[in-house]
Amino acid sequence: MEIVVLGPDDADKVSAAAELFDNEPSLHATSRFLTDPNHHLLIAYDEGVPVGFVSGVEVTHPDKGTEMFLYELAVAPDHRRRGVGRNLVERLAGIASNRGCYGMWVLTDAANTAALATYERAGANPEGDPQVMLSWQFRPTNE
Repeated sequence: MEIVVLGPDDADKVSAAAELFDNEPSLHATSRFLTDPNHHLLIAYDEGVPVGFVSGVEVTHPDKGTEMFLYELAVAPDHRRRGVGRNLVERLAGIASNRGCYGMWVLTDAANTAALATYERAGANPEGDPQVMLSWQFRPTNE
């Protein structure tokens, strides 16, 4: 397995891995994501075929510093339980550490045992209190 850290000129690699994403990646959003130095997208390949990805976003706050938000992790169904997800998460954690982030965090459903196991194997510690996620939905303007 090879893990590639994507850069601004790698939109074609995102398109080639489109089946791993929830929706078809848009060229505009892909370009915007990849050109921001605080956004990170890594793709795992098995013999040249994309089999997983992880994305992270550095978040900075005046009184806390910078941390990495693990935005999304996906692994192709036929490559699950082979360490792909753990390796992607560990690689993103290494990037976060090297860039001076004080930590990394992710949200997942309590019932998502596969995700919980992956994150814990990659070194995450579950927080004790249950969290509530609230969201706002806006109509896209340029995508």
